Amino acid sequence: MRDCYFFTEKMCVGHGSPIIKDIEIMLPKGEILTLIGANGAGKSTVLKSIAGQLRLLGGTIYLEKETLSEMDRKALARKMSVVFTERLKTELMTCEDVVATGRYPYTGRFGRLSEEDRQIVREAMDLIRVTEIRDTDFRKISDGQRQRVMLARAICQEPEILILDEPISYLDIRHKLEFLSVLQEMREKKQLTVLMSMHELELAKIISDKILCLKGEYVLRYGTPEEIFESDFIEQLFDITEERFASNEKFLTYIRKVGRYG
Repeated sequence: MRDCYFFTEKMCVGHGSPIIKDIEIMLPKGEILTLIGANGAGKSTVLKSIAGQLRLLGGTIYLEKETLSEMDRKALARKMSVVFTERLKTELMTCEDVVATGRYPYTGRFGRLSEEDRQIVREAMDLIRVTEIRDTDFRKISDGQRQRVMLARAICQEPEILILDEPISYLDIRHKLEFLSVLQEMREKKQLTVLMSMHELELAKIISDKILCLKGEYVLRYGTPEEIFESDFIEQLFDITEERFASNEKFLTYIRKVGRYG
């Protein structure tokens, strides 16, 4: 376990009282882990606890064999970037201004961007295809555009590890595929490590190296996509029973497909 880039030992998370206990994650550098489970299963809570936005109720998180809680916050900001679903509150900021805040861990005390910083901002916006709205007020764009700008901001930070809570939930199918393609490219070229939650199971199977399944107080299963998407496990994870849809053959056909995934 201690040879992994990112790992947890008996991690316990919750809001004051434990929701999920004894979470054990082992992730080599450059792999993608996806959390799946029903709404309310605790996916966001796990990710926020790893990101330090929620206090751990037990256990330890390690990054490169160093305890996450003991790392210098600015040093950690250079290694870890986070995108959650909460709306960023901005005042008179363009989309480019928002993306540029991802460079602040690298700037001096006055937060001034160098020409190199500005080039990295431009490259991140090009990569996520939001350059055309760079001068638009961030408050006046759609939810899907807002999500893409925040993704560009995270990539602009040049992290080693990226934490994403439902990063493609507001995107249309084209932008979903484009963003996941970018993640895959960054994993291969820059050894980017990714922890994220997703509802799109078909895409989770394609993009992930490991999948963590949450249900109840403990992790129900942790493994490769091949190990997770087998037999009737997905039906068990989401409490799907054919009896509920016995009168609708179209839904039954889809449920059987979900259970098998090919």
